[in-house]
Amino acid sequence: MQPSNPHILKLDQFLSKLDQFDLVIDVRSPAEFALDHIPDAVNFPVLSNDERVEIGTLYKQVSPFAAKKLGAALVSRNIANHLEHHLLEMPREWRPLIYCWRGGERSGAFTHILNRIGWKAMQLEGGYQGFRRTVIDGLEQEANDFSFQVICGMTGSGKTRVLQEIGELGAQILDLEGLAVHRGSVLGNEPNIDQPSQKGFETALWNALRKLDPSKPVFVESESKKVGGLHVPDTLMEKIRNGSCVELRSSTATRVSWLIREYHHFLTDTDSFKGKLALLTTHYGKVQMSKWNEAIDAGNFPELVEELLVKHYDPSYQSSIVRNFPQYKLENFVQLESDSDQAFTKAAKGIVAKLKTS
Repeated sequence: MQPSNPHILKLDQFLSKLDQFDLVIDVRSPAEFALDHIPDAVNFPVLSNDERVEIGTLYKQVSPFAAKKLGAALVSRNIANHLEHHLLEMPREWRPLIYCWRGGERSGAFTHILNRIGWKAMQLEGGYQGFRRTVIDGLEQEANDFSFQVICGMTGSGKTRVLQEIGELGAQILDLEGLAVHRGSVLGNEPNIDQPSQKGFETALWNALRKLDPSKPVFVESESKKVGGLHVPDTLMEKIRNGSCVELRSSTATRVSWLIREYHHFLTDTDSFKGKLALLTTHYGKVQMSKWNEAIDAGNFPELVEELLVKHYDPSYQSSIVRNFPQYKLENFVQLESDSDQAFTKAAKGIVAKLKTS
C-alpha cells in the first residue's frame, strides 16, 4: 500500500478549504481555461494551446514516451517562466492550489517544484474534471435548497434594474442575465462582450448560489429556459418557475423610454440593430422587416420600439407567463411610475415589502 501524497487536496475537502489558499492556479492551456475554470483562478499554463496539440499528436502518431520527453521539456521551460515572471516575490508562507485537467501530470509537476522551493503548494485531486462534478452536483442540490421570489414583467418594464435595487436594499438576488452576459431577448446580447461557455455559465451560477443563504428567499427575474445561447439548468429553472411571483408594471411610454436608454448602442450601430431584427423575418415577413428598417434609417426609434413591444414582445409575454409560472397572479403587482432612479428604488422597496407581508 503506497503512502498518500501529503500535497494532494482531496475533492471532498475542496469547498471547505478553498478559501485557505492564497491563489488558485490553473495550469491548463489558455483555450481550456477560457471555456471554464474555478472562480478567481489565474491561468499559468504549462503548455500553450499549440504545444498541447503538438504533444497530443506526438502521443498518438509516435509514442507516449516520445510525447512525455518533449512534454517534460516544454513544461519545465514554461514553469521556469512563470516562476521568474510571476512568483519570485511570493513569501515563504504563500499557499497556492494547483490544478489541471484531471489532477495528473501538468499540475503534479508544478506542485512538486513549488514544494521543493519551500512553498506549501497543494494539487487538487481530480483536477478540473473533479471540480466540474462538484459544480453539477452542487447546482442540483442548491436548486432544491432555495426558495425563489420571481419578478415578472413585460419587456422594458425594468426588471433587471429593480432586481439590482433589491440587492442594494440587502436582499438576496440571483442575476441570471448578468451571469449569462445577455439581456434575454433577440436584441439582448451585450455589445462587444461574448457570453461565457455553457460550462462557464453553470460555474458562475454555482458560485453565486453557494454564497447565498438558503434559509432566506432569493429574488430572481422571470426568464425563459435560455438566456441568449445559454441554457438554465433544468432543476434550477423548475424551482424558479414554481416560485411566488410579483409583477412589475409600467406604462408603455415608460418602457419605451427605458429601452431606448438601455439599448442606446443600437441607435448608433444601426446595421447591428437591423441584423438582430432580421432574426424575426420568419415571423413577420420581409415587408414588415423593410418597414422596420426604414424606421431605423429615419431615426424613428420611439415609434419603432413601441411597435416591437405591442406586436412582438407583449403577446409573447402574455402567452408564456401564465403557462410557465403557475403562481403568477394578475392582482399581485407593483407599479413602476417612471424610469427615474427614484421610481426604481420605490418599486424595489414595494416588491420587498410585498414579500414581508405575504
